[in-house]
Amino acid sequence: MTTIAAPRFETSTEKPIAPWWHTALLVALFLSLTVAGALFQRHARSQAGALPQHTNIIPLYLSLIAAEWGLFIFVWRAGLKKTGKRLRDLIGGRWSSAKDVLLDAGLALGIWAIWKIFEHAWTLWIGHEHAVSIQPLLPQRFLEILLWIGVSISAGICEELVFRGYFQKQFEVLAHSRWIALFLQAALFGISHGYQGIEACVKIAIFGAMFGLLAIWRNSLRPGMMAHAWSDILSGIFGI
Repeated sequence: MTTIAAPRFETSTEKPIAPWWHTALLVALFLSLTVAGALFQRHARSQAGALPQHTNIIPLYLSLIAAEWGLFIFVWRAGLKKTGKRLRDLIGGRWSSAKDVLLDAGLALGIWAIWKIFEHAWTLWIGHEHAVSIQPLLPQRFLEILLWIGVSISAGICEELVFRGYFQKQFEVLAHSRWIALFLQAALFGISHGYQGIEACVKIAIFGAMFGLLAIWRNSLRPGMMAHAWSDILSGIFGI
């Protein structure tokens, strides 16, 4: 029977994985998204039909894919390379056989199931916030679905690299605490989704904390990347 060993996630005593100005720029970017999201919700509530009807959202999807990979490149080329770090230092883990891939896929499925149970319990106990719906921005046509899958895979890879990889490791070095780093990256991840409303920000921060714990336990971003992409694909296409 295959056993799952929990790799040791060492508290870093090294120098920061990127220059301080690089991290400050990224934090400022996500805080600006918070402000923009709050303004979006306020404006959309004040005007009927503020959200566009479902027309041509393909340019939006293409811009989201470009933005995700732009973040990826900015972290890699303008951050890690300045200190001699490699992408593998953030991603961790290693697939040397099909068994390794299946193990991470199983963990991804497990964390996704836990997240769905949490969401269901949240709805039963707390209910829904009346934030402006982003339903008109979700895919309906075949090409939109294909592009949404691309958006979801890009988000799974790039956002896990940025938040559970870059920010979590960088904050750990700066704060000298794994758990403060976990909290900070999750909080930043949540508030960067301000366009979805306050309740969604809280839930997404919890999502970030769960996936941060998974990264700590496995010392790898791979299962989190898989689960993140899978979650976005299903929620966007099937609403689950």
